[in-house]
Amino acid sequence: MKVLQVAAGVIKNPQGQILIALRDPTLHQGGLWEFPGGKLEPGETAEQALFRELKEELDITAHAATPLITVRHSYPDRHVQLNVFLVENFSGLAKGCQGQPLKWVTPNELLSFSFPAANQPIITAARLPRCYGILDDADPSLLMDNLHKLLANGIKLIQARLKNLPVDAVDAFIRQAYPSCQQQQAVLLVNSAVADADKLNVDGMHLTSAHLMALTKRPTNMPWLAASCHTLEELRHAQNIGVDFVVLAPVLPTATHPDAPTLGWECFTELVRQVNLPVYALGGMTAEDITLACHAGGQGIAGIRAFLE
Repeated sequence: MKVLQVAAGVIKNPQGQILIALRDPTLHQGGLWEFPGGKLEPGETAEQALFRELKEELDITAHAATPLITVRHSYPDRHVQLNVFLVENFSGLAKGCQGQPLKWVTPNELLSFSFPAANQPIITAARLPRCYGILDDADPSLLMDNLHKLLANGIKLIQARLKNLPVDAVDAFIRQAYPSCQQQQAVLLVNSAVADADKLNVDGMHLTSAHLMALTKRPTNMPWLAASCHTLEELRHAQNIGVDFVVLAPVLPTATHPDAPTLGWECFTELVRQVNLPVYALGGMTAEDITLACHAGGQGIAGIRAFLE
C-alpha cells in the first residue's frame, strides 16, 4: 500500500501556546483535532508543503521550521507518514480559512483533546523541550548546585541519576530539589536504579535499559516514563510498552569513555527512523549539537555537562 506523505506543524506562539484545528467531519479521521498541515504535492519537500498549507489553511506565513518528529502509522485503510516541524517564527493572525475551528492551547492541555492515533507521539514531542539535563551524583556535594545551574540555564526536563547515594540522602535531596523544579515549571524524573524510585515524589521515572527490558507493560500512575536505549531492540520495546521518550547513546565519544564504541549520527538517524518516539541524543553532546540532533530525527540532546556551563 502506498504511503501518504503529510506535513504538519506544531505552531507555537510567543506565549508558548500551540495551535490545533478541528478536522471536518466528512474527512478521514473527521471530528478529531489535529496539528495543521496537509499532503505533499508532487515535487514538494515536506517543509515547502507545510509552508504552503499554513498559508492556505490559516493565512499565516511561516519564516522557519525545525524538524520535530517523523511518525509512520498504519490505519485500516491507509499508511501515513507525518513529517512534523516546530514552527515558532511566523507572521499573521491565524484564522480558519476553510471554516475549521481553531484553538490555542498550552502543551499540557493537548492531553484533553481527541486526536487521531497517529498524532499521539506528536503530542508528546510537543510537550517536551529540546534539552534533557542529567544530574549525576559522582560528586554528591555538587548535586544541589548543579540543579540550580540547570534551572538557571532554562532546562525544563531533568533526570536525577542518583545511583550511588544512600536511600536517606536521595530522599533528602528530592525533598529539596522537587519544589525548586516545580517553582521553575521543570519536570523532574528519577532514575530507576534508585531504591524505591517509584515511591519518590517526582514527575516520573527514567528506566535503565535493563529495567526497560524487564518490563512487559508501562507502570501505572506514572505521569512521565523515559528510558535509556542503545539498540533497535530496546527502542522497539520502549515503544511497545508505552514509554514517553528515550535517550539513545552513546552517539559521540565522551570525556569519561573516549575509546568506547559510538553510534555516530548516521546510525542514530537510522535507528530513530524505525520508531515513533521522541529520542534524545546522548554522549559527547554540547549545546551546539541541538540543531544537528533535530535534523538527524531526534527530539534534541541529553547531557550531564552540556547544560552546566
